[in-house]
Amino acid sequence: MDRFVDPAELVDLLGDWTSGSGPLYRKLAAALDKAAAAGDLRPGERMPSERELAKLLRVSRATVVAAYDDLRGRDVLDSLRGSGTRVTNAVRQRSGADGRVPGGRATSIFQRLVDGPGELISLAFAVETAAPELGDALRDLVRHDLPGLLADVGYHPRGFPPLREAVAIHYEDMGLPTAADQILVTTGAQQALGLVTQMYLRQGSVVVVEQPSWPGCLDVFRAAGATTVAVPLDEDGIHPDGVARAFAEHSPSLLYVMPTYHNPTGALMTATRRARIGELAAKFGVPVLEDNAYAGFSAGSPSGSPGPVAAYSPAGAEILTVGSLAKALWGGLRIGWLRASTEVTERLARYKVRADLASPVLDQALAARLLPQLGTIAKSRTEAMLGRLDHLCDLLTTHLPDWRWRRPAGGSALWVELPGADARVFAQLALRHGVEIVPGAAADPTGGHDSFIRLPFTFPSTTLDELVSRLRSAWLDLQRHGPESSRLDLVV
Repeated sequence: MDRFVDPAELVDLLGDWTSGSGPLYRKLAAALDKAAAAGDLRPGERMPSERELAKLLRVSRATVVAAYDDLRGRDVLDSLRGSGTRVTNAVRQRSGADGRVPGGRATSIFQRLVDGPGELISLAFAVETAAPELGDALRDLVRHDLPGLLADVGYHPRGFPPLREAVAIHYEDMGLPTAADQILVTTGAQQALGLVTQMYLRQGSVVVVEQPSWPGCLDVFRAAGATTVAVPLDEDGIHPDGVARAFAEHSPSLLYVMPTYHNPTGALMTATRRARIGELAAKFGVPVLEDNAYAGFSAGSPSGSPGPVAAYSPAGAEILTVGSLAKALWGGLRIGWLRASTEVTERLARYKVRADLASPVLDQALAARLLPQLGTIAKSRTEAMLGRLDHLCDLLTTHLPDWRWRRPAGGSALWVELPGADARVFAQLALRHGVEIVPGAAADPTGGHDSFIRLPFTFPSTTLDELVSRLRSAWLDLQRHGPESSRLDLVV
């Protein structure tokens, strides 16, 4: 087995391996040993060469050699002439229950949720604290509605009826006529994505995605045995001509797009392109999954945000529209939903029941109270976000003038290009300066965005100051020493 022909996948598994004290080679050996014990490195798999791994980890080759030697001494690795270094069969007896998230390009992102932030400034998630209106709504819910809610049976597989009604009205207000029986409430947008994947994808299925795209969705598709075909996008969204070619050449099972404040670029798909995507979906018979989880964060677009793709699509198009309150209100309110035809919603509800029976009623009741206020809440949170965005842009212009980015239409992060640098290499230097970065390669496995990073501006101003200071120090290190280290750092 040669799973690590591209050593970047192994680097994703290691996460912030440089934290703590002691020589680098020992910390690297400990991280590799942990990956083997967790089952992320399987017996018989071939490890990257010392030189390949050293290049991406931004350490000397001697560091990797010493780490491999240490693991050979513990019977974790062995080497044979002509076949390279491999994981030994001895790791079969080791425990795999160390809490690590299963592998994939988004591994380091989701692992940060498990491990907690520590002393790092982690850029893995663009999240904010709860909107203040949430506390008021919760107090009102307890005061006025709690007795009736506690008398409820508590199981609503399609969703709490008042919330489904509120979501339907929400879409009506956006110009998309919707009935409550077209709504399925989910435990966040991520569950909606998972349910659609279960229903539409099988081993060998093809999914057309934007280039770049959100690593978490790419992992979900691959875990189902699907392959992805990437179509580039620009500031107006995914290119319709590219979508048409992908539909004609690959006969995909699904198109996945983020039309409203795309993650990670912040692009806003125009109404014209939304209509074209709907036309193509109807013409080729390809279902479209539109993920609008970031729709609450406008960066001041003067024309506002168009309605969902479904609002511009002809009757023959099968469009599944996903929404969520995680970004607009609070990540801890795990309420999302999916809008589709009544028939599709009914089928998806069966998958939902098997997954968790139903989403929590109290959370849904709180969401039903807050949804009518979503526009007002989003406006107030946008004002704060714009201040942080301006502050971060000023910091980058002053301290990292070589970096390039386009001001996003919305969302919560900058998509930044590091000129002449591999972001995976820079990420290893940034770790040593206390910043966890998600390299562009995680969002675009084709290699088209290897020099990019996602830089959230959801932090307070003081944290943004410290963040840019650390990134500048790491960038100066990269400029001084080049892409590979020539230092012997066994005692660092």
